[in-house]
Amino acid sequence: MKAQNPQISIIIPVLNEEKSITKIIGFLKENGTPKNIKEILVIDGGSSDRTIEIASRLGVDVIQSPKGRAKQLNFGAKIAKGEILYFLHVDTLPPKNFDESILNAVQTGNEAGCFRMKFDSSSRFLAFFAWFTKLNFKVCRGGDQSLFITKNLFQKTGGFNENYVVYEDNEFTDRLYSIVDFKILPRHVITSARRYEERGEVALQYHFGVIHLKNYFGAGPEQLHEYYKRKIVV
Repeated sequence: MKAQNPQISIIIPVLNEEKSITKIIGFLKENGTPKNIKEILVIDGGSSDRTIEIASRLGVDVIQSPKGRAKQLNFGAKIAKGEILYFLHVDTLPPKNFDESILNAVQTGNEAGCFRMKFDSSSRFLAFFAWFTKLNFKVCRGGDQSLFITKNLFQKTGGFNENYVVYEDNEFTDRLYSIVDFKILPRHVITSARRYEERGEVALQYHFGVIHLKNYFGAGPEQLHEYYKRKIVV
């Protein structure tokens, strides 16, 4: 990268996340280094709860965006001032000193990558699937693992495909695998198992697997969203 001391813009898309926003912002401030983090951008897609109020009180930048994760991620990337973008789900906690890990990777030539993942659960079933995130294959990727990418590379890719209401993270990393040496950092983010606990671990994992297969066999964004609405959304 051209920047002597590149900094990270953390981008968190949200919609009605008043129960989660305090924890993630506090965690990022306690486990990162201010000199490495240019800003924390909370990109709100039209929350009707206290998400905006709480995030603003915690001293981060809260930006209003059109609703839709891909749209919110692209919007955040467009206004980000850092040389490195770090896309993070609101219910995923990165490892301590995550910023140092990301900067070291970028400064040694890795323009994009992610962490491995664990669930905040003692479930052996979920642990089994989380184990696969250590493997560097695009089928093992997912938004819960978070994603770092240089802003220059992000701009070259055109960003997230806004036609995808779901599966936008996977579609984007699929494209990244074809143009860059994608890096898996040997540390873990911790992501919430709440959806699995609510819907049933086996059932939800099955439906996510079906979405992967549908995409593999050529299903478009509308077909994936339709299946998601029928089988996953409560």
